[in-house]
Amino acid sequence: MVETTNKGYVCQIIGPVLDIEFPDGNLPPIYSAVRIETADGIGNIVEVQQLLGDNKVRAVSMRSTDGLKRGVEAVDLGSPITVPVGTPTLGRIFNVIGEPVDEQG
Repeated sequence: MVETTNKGYVCQIIGPVLDIEFPDGNLPPIYSAVRIETADGIGNIVEVQQLLGDNKVRAVSMRSTDGLKRGVEAVDLGSPITVPVGTPTLGRIFNVIGEPVDEQG
């Protein structure tokens, strides 16, 4: 079975808000996570907030958009942003996209 990914590209950046166009018309639903690869190799996760029409969505970035350029590829992750829960996470510190920031591994 061939896995297909829903890919688009950034067409506008205004502060933490990004407009992303999906040329094939397959738009991710609201609250879906979209990954954008950045020059620093860390990548950026954005969350879809609005369907604009014309195969475009408006999303909010979860980290700085400094250095991000129009035309960069965006990949729909197919699910909302999730964070870990449960006993192993008690007392830990996580950022907004669920990555540990307390240097405990």
